[in-house]
Amino acid sequence: MVTELSPTELQEKLDTGTDVALLDIRDPQAFADGHIPGSENRPAQRLDASVFDEEWPDEVVVSCYIGKSSKRIAEILDTNLAADVTSLRGGFDAWEGPVESGHSVSE
Repeated sequence: MVTELSPTELQEKLDTGTDVALLDIRDPQAFADGHIPGSENRPAQRLDASVFDEEWPDEVVVSCYIGKSSKRIAEILDTNLAADVTSLRGGFDAWEGPVESGHSVSE
């Protein structure tokens, strides 16, 4: 079972400069409307096995709308990556930290 990270815990990691990958699995329009700075948009329906071959930092945090889908995706990633993968508790809806808008660099 994958663990969850609270928004406060994530903000603390970001504030201390921890190397963490933020994977936002919401649809591109929701991401463009607002996301956690530094997040990469990878909609869940577009994720495939090639994600397992990519370079990842030691920590990966997956976020979605409310935290349900991110837990499922985080479990899959945690099983297949050498990183510590967690799900953002409450998803983007629970995030109270800084928000930026615009499309993902990968688009």
